[in-house]
Formats: sequence, C-alpha cells, structure tokens
Amino acid sequence: MSRYYETYTSWKQDPEGFWAGAARAIDWVKPWEKVQAQVDGLDRWFVGAECNTCWNAVDRHVKAGHGDRLAVIYDSAITGKSARFTYRELLDEVATLAAALEDLGLRKGDRVILYMPMIPEAVFAMLACARLGAIHSVVFGGFAPPELATRINDAKPKMILSASCGLEPGRVISYKPLLDQALDVAAHKVEACVIFQREQVSAELKEGRDHDWGAITGVARGQGRTTDCVTVKATDPLYILYTSGTTGQPKGVVRDNGGHMVALQWSMENIYDIRPGEVFWAASDVGWVVGHSYIVYAPLLQGAATIVFEGKPVGTPDPGTFWRIVSDHGVTALFTAPTAFRAIKKEDPEGTYIGKYDIKSLRTLFLAGERADPDTVKWAEDKLKVPVVDHWWQTETGWSIAANPVGLGLLPVKHGSPTVAMPGYAIEVLDEGGHPLPPGRLGSICVKLPLPPSCLPTLWNNDERFRKSYLSHFPGYYETADAGYMDEDGYLYIMARTDDIINVAGHRLSTGGMEEVLAGHPNVAETAVIGIADELKGQVPVGFVVLKAGVARMAAEIEKECVARVREKIGAVAALKTVAVVPRLPKTRSGKILRATMRKIADREEFKTPATIDDPAILDEIRAALAAKGIGV
Repeated sequence: MSRYYETYTSWKQDPEGFWAGAARAIDWVKPWEKVQAQVDGLDRWFVGAECNTCWNAVDRHVKAGHGDRLAVIYDSAITGKSARFTYRELLDEVATLAAALEDLGLRKGDRVILYMPMIPEAVFAMLACARLGAIHSVVFGGFAPPELATRINDAKPKMILSASCGLEPGRVISYKPLLDQALDVAAHKVEACVIFQREQVSAELKEGRDHDWGAITGVARGQGRTTDCVTVKATDPLYILYTSGTTGQPKGVVRDNGGHMVALQWSMENIYDIRPGEVFWAASDVGWVVGHSYIVYAPLLQGAATIVFEGKPVGTPDPGTFWRIVSDHGVTALFTAPTAFRAIKKEDPEGTYIGKYDIKSLRTLFLAGERADPDTVKWAEDKLKVPVVDHWWQTETGWSIAANPVGLGLLPVKHGSPTVAMPGYAIEVLDEGGHPLPPGRLGSICVKLPLPPSCLPTLWNNDERFRKSYLSHFPGYYETADAGYMDEDGYLYIMARTDDIINVAGHRLSTGGMEEVLAGHPNVAETAVIGIADELKGQVPVGFVVLKAGVARMAAEIEKECVARVREKIGAVAALKTVAVVPRLPKTRSGKILRATMRKIADREEFKTPATIDDPAILDEIRAALAAKGIGV
C-alpha cells in the first residue's frame, strides 16, 4: 500500500510542521526563526536560518566517514572516456577550485556564469560557487553569443567559467570564440574568465582577463590551499537559471539555498526511492533545471552517486548507449525526457539492444520535460520490465509538482497522467475567471499560495515581473501557464501550454523570441511562429513571414536566410527548420494573430473558424503554404 495519501494529508493539516520535519535531514549552521514567512511581500522558507549547500552535498558525507563512497561518474559516449570521483576526491576538487576562484577575487554574493559542456568540471564549478556563497548561472554550452550576452547583462557576473570546447556526435564546438563574441557585445564587462582546456581544442587566452583552469587550480593544489564553506542565509540565492530562448529581456528564475535543499532531499527518498550509495542517472544537461536538481544537487545531498553523461541516446554509437551505461555503472534509477525514448524506440523498435546488456540494477525509469505519450510509456514498460513514472515539474519549481511517488509506494498508473500532486502543492484547475473547475474540465492549472520549498521566490532583480508573470492573473495562486484537467481520483493531465512557450525535446523555447529574430530580416514585414506536433521532439517550431511591399527576391532564398538567422541568434536548440513566405497572416479584427488556429491547421485538428477573424480566406492560404512544406497533409 502506498503511504502517499497519509503523507499528503499530514502536509495539508500542518504544512510548517511537515517541512520542519523534512528539514531535519539538512545540516544547519543556525536554525530558522520561522519555517515560512513573507519577506517584502513575497513568500520565503526557513527565514533566519543559515547554511551552506556545498557542505550538505559534499563535506558532511566525508565528515560522516563516507569519503570513499562513489559520488560522481563521468561517462563520455563520444570520446569513450570515463572517470570516477569519490566524495573525498570530489571535496578536494571543489575546495581547490574554490580557493583558486577566491584568489581571483570571487566573494559571497558575486555572480558567476558557467558556460560548460557535460564534463565533471561543470559539477565542480557549481559546487565551488555554492561553497563560496557565490551565485552561479549556468548557460547551456554552445548557446549563441547574443543569447549569452543578454544573460551576462542581466546577471552582471564577476567572472565566467567555461571550457575550450563541447563535443557533439561527429563535431567539435569551440566555445571560446562564442564566449568572446558575447563578451564583445555585452554591456557588462566581467573581471575574469577561467577556461578549462580540453584536449580536442586549445583555446587562445587573452592576457589579463583569461586564466587557465588547470594552471590556477594547480597553483592552489601545489600550495595545499583549500577553502572552507561560507555561511549564507537560507533565503540567499544559490543560483539563477534563465528560462526560454527569448531574445528580449531574459527571465532569471532564482533558487534559494535552504528550501531548495529540503525539497530535493525529500524528493530523493520519497519520490525517486534512492538510498545513499546507490547510482542515480539524470540523462540531461547541467544547462537545464533537471541538470541542476538531479545531476548535481539532489543525488549528492542524498549521498548517492550521480552520472555526468556526454553523449546522445542514439548515434553514440547506437541505440544501446543508455543500456550500456546502466550496465557499466549499476544505475538504480534513470531519469530522462520522453524524447530520448522516442528516439531509441525509432532506432530500435523491438528493443534488441536492451537484451545485449545486463540492466538488472535498474529499478525505475522516470520521464519528465514534456508530455509522456502513452505509446512511449507502454513501450518502455514492456521492454524494460520496470515501473515507468511520468512526472511534471518546471524550471520555476525545481522539483515535481505532480508525480507517482515511488518511495512512498507506487499508486496505480494512468497512462497520460503524471499522477497526483506532491506535498506542498495544492493544485486547482481554474476557469478564466479564477473559479475552480469540476473533474474532467479543461482549464488553467494553478497552485494555491504559498508555493512549497525550492520553488522560485522571485525573479532576479525583478520582483514586479515575478508578480506580473506568475501571481497576477489568478490572485492567491501561482499560474503554471499549463492547461489541463484533473480526474475524479485527483490524477492530473497536462494537455498544453497556455502561453507562447513551446516545448522542443524538453527545451522550453519562446516563439515570441523567434518572431523577433525573423522580424529583423530586412525583407520581412510580419512574422508568426507556432509550435506544431512532432513525433520525436514533442513540438517543433514553424515560422511564417510576410514580406515587405516591393520585395522581388525569391521566396526560397528569404526562407533559408530566416532559418539561418534563428540558428545564429538563438542557436541550434531552437530547431526552427521550416519558414514559409505567405501573403498575409490570419488575424482578428483587433489585429491579434490567430496562432492557435494556425497550429490546429498544421496538426490537422478540428477547429471552428474564429468569429472574430478578419478574413476567413486567409486560413486557406495558410493551409496551402503548410501543404507546400509537407505539413498538415
């Protein structure tokens, strides 16, 4: 029998007592004065408490006599190299790097941007910042320079930590030229860059600003220098993580220290059922929130081992890569995106590669990042013979809003549902007027305030934007911007986004940001970008452009240039490969572009012509433009 219902009820009856109990799993320098309180009108957790996240993730395990326990496993399916670090070795790497960064002037409260590939040094860097009380902001490695520059301008980092290159199947991406371009255009100027030189590329260092990672840590190690953990407030920021790929003002989600640790440690035991010493693998990237929460912090807080994987689910070299890693490293639980399994299923529909490896260590598969379609879940259940758990959460929350809590005992699975609300989340489905809807009715999924520990307390340097973006539409609630419904048993179903953020292979991207880039083309007058259904990636963007009057160039040339612009300005992660020149866009009489109707045409969904449309004939023009691209036919 699952203990979920009694656990959720105990939280509802005494929220502060529940989280105070969970907080006993964390080491505190100073206890809290209040478990939860409002500070400057915004909710905060463990107010008055002092702590250090690096201490809880690393030092305390060594102090408790577990220094020889495995902490970090690096596995590169691209280079064929691997490495292992015990907790004692991890402590040495982190404390030494922290000392070297301290020598360069890094102090408590300073910001540091990390622009790193999936190598162990990315984990060392995050923990070294946490050790010093500095605030890290990880930017996905290889992000286009303009996007990196906007984040530099917003976070105003004292320094940037990067590597000479990142590796993709069949190609090497030099990071330093991209970083230099970003620094050239950014208004904010950093004091120092620290570059980890990989053997594939040797980056050219600029005298006075750039420092060799190996050299500065070598000096500190040679002198036997390490740095102790710096005490911070539980409510101080641990990191900033920017959401979506917008080219406008980025939205920096803030994560605190205290509440973040409490929720993540609770989740490892109660949701993921991971014990100290077991191997947990989140097959993500440290540039995304999954990488923050479940590659770096949660497994280490729990005293488990975590895997840093450099590769892809297919093509490095085959669709058996995941199973090889499970076998080689004794993985207990795998956490990845449904996209990864759709790719594996496409390449190996019969699951032949699974049988080539001994994967008996695997107890559970967790899926998140986008909707897990029932066909993929059923395929994984059939081939792996383990529970497959779909769960739902966001960059803003840092951990599950809804899940099937394995550690509390599995609930019955309903395919298509991430199951039920986790403690801390009082979920309601609301209509446009903010009224709760009955079971089965589609509406806006919202969470009653206060949000639980680990959820964003605000946006970086922008409390007002935080309130406007998340709290203003439905007073008293956090607006998830997801639409869905709840059934009679309290199971949640996530059906779509309610804003213009589309989900491409688990990466949240702004169609508005892409439209802004397309609009910058000298021949383009108007643009619209929609997310259409894609079997592999969940969604992919398609762009429409209306040309300025008098443009005589070939439409095909302009379309190619538009695709190239988005790749240059936002990066390949945008996945915009189709742009269509159209004579006009469907609009309401008030001028609003009917993107939802365009998407339904592309996805061949039934729809009624909107009553407010200016000219219904435009929909036939959109249908023809899509058909010419092989879409919606």
